[in-house]
Amino acid sequence: MRIISGQLKGRSINFLKNTNTRPLKDNVKENIFNILNHSNFIKVKIKNSNVLDLYSGIGSFGIECISRGSKKVYFIEKDRIASNILKENLISLSIIDKSKIYIDKADNVISKNLNSKFDIFFLDPPFADLDYFQNLILIKKKRIFKKDHIVIIHREENSKDEFSDILKIVENKKYGRSKIIFGVFS
Repeated sequence: MRIISGQLKGRSINFLKNTNTRPLKDNVKENIFNILNHSNFIKVKIKNSNVLDLYSGIGSFGIECISRGSKKVYFIEKDRIASNILKENLISLSIIDKSKIYIDKADNVISKNLNSKFDIFFLDPPFADLDYFQNLILIKKKRIFKKDHIVIIHREENSKDEFSDILKIVENKKYGRSKIIFGVFS
């Protein structure tokens, strides 16, 4: 797995070879960043942004954000093995200073540890997990988002997620078995 663009372009990222995590495919990741950079509906810029990467796994999305100029990425991952690989990746890429890792469940971190405001939220929960709705509600309730922000959610193509009380959807894209939802807190 490689970093697609930015100052770390072409560098490798270690990843897990198990069934607990599924890395974001490079073509999907590339399309997410193309939409972030070129959509008329999204006012957030990656450069100098604060990013909250929930269910981060080995951190491929957040690392890509750092490579493209994000100021700081906060990674939340409850799986200790994935978190260790994430930390190894950040150290080997010399970007540990641009990150903060929380090894815990997302709701614990959001409710207790986060006081910063974020520009970009990336959620890539396991496809069977619907608890992420509660995390969105917590984020909205705590108001840890900046005026101009974007929420990006990676879900299975046929999932029937209903966001009307939480998010205003601004873009929805499908890539094979995946769909990427872009929204803002309403």
